[in-house]
Amino acid sequence: MNRITQLFGIKYPIIQGGMIWCSGWKLAAAVSNAGGLGLIGAASMYPDVLRDHIIKCKESTDKPFGVNIPLLYPDLDDHIQIIIDLGVKIVFTSAGSPKKYTPILKESGIKVVHVVSNLKFAKKSEEIGVDAIVCEGFEAGGHNGREEITTLCLIPNISENVKIPVIAAGGIGSGKAMLAAFSLGAEGVQIGSRFVASDECSAHPNFKHAVVQAEEGDTMMSLKQLTAVRLLNNKFYQKVVEAENRGASIDELKELLGRGRAKKGMFEGDLKEGELEIGQVSSMINDIMPVKDIIEELIIEFNMENKRVSLLNW
Repeated sequence: MNRITQLFGIKYPIIQGGMIWCSGWKLAAAVSNAGGLGLIGAASMYPDVLRDHIIKCKESTDKPFGVNIPLLYPDLDDHIQIIIDLGVKIVFTSAGSPKKYTPILKESGIKVVHVVSNLKFAKKSEEIGVDAIVCEGFEAGGHNGREEITTLCLIPNISENVKIPVIAAGGIGSGKAMLAAFSLGAEGVQIGSRFVASDECSAHPNFKHAVVQAEEGDTMMSLKQLTAVRLLNNKFYQKVVEAENRGASIDELKELLGRGRAKKGMFEGDLKEGELEIGQVSSMINDIMPVKDIIEELIIEFNMENKRVSLLNW
């Protein structure tokens, strides 16, 4: 037991990423039932849809779960009110400043965790009063830091300069990587890509299979002018590259991105014209498994590697 498992009341310090179009109630409940912390990804949900997912998640697990809310999306006030009304006890915020909503959530007895990609925002989040921070390295999928700081550099720097618990994210999809994150100063890990390739994930099967088939170098960072995002290399990504190389305006990039691209790719399975957000660790994911088996595999490998490393003596 450590500060993360105590904070959330969970068995394992494993938190599932709240990924757009991939993190519905089935995935969140499965992760929580397996001993981790499941998160419903609110970014792809209208308020009524979020309400439905929270209710179904409560019906499917008696374990703690939370909601992830990117702060750059509309309907934030409605989302926050639904979370409070339905008694959700854990909220992860990302992609924006947590200054406005952290006090509101904490006044309702909700634990708040914010996602950061550098030390500056980690310190600001601590000052605002969040209970923990997710430090997300450059390897991660989805929205990412413009500074391109890797997990290996990010975690020790932040964990040594804040007092609240640090959760590592970015490039973590195995027990070995989980152990490495703990060695760097983290007290928990947030895993996204590995849970995309799970039976319970709400992503389209086409996207899941694309993740399993991904090789080294198949994911690229792009759209830094808007909000940095790591994408699988496909026809849509090539359109983004072409637009950026000729100096397209922010409005043009918004128009290119804003045609339901994420839904088209990850939820509807259009592997050519859809936006396919995934992390670098996808090249190491080789199968689609039930969540329970994924977490069991993570813990077994973590314990085996921990034992092996503890036997080393220089």
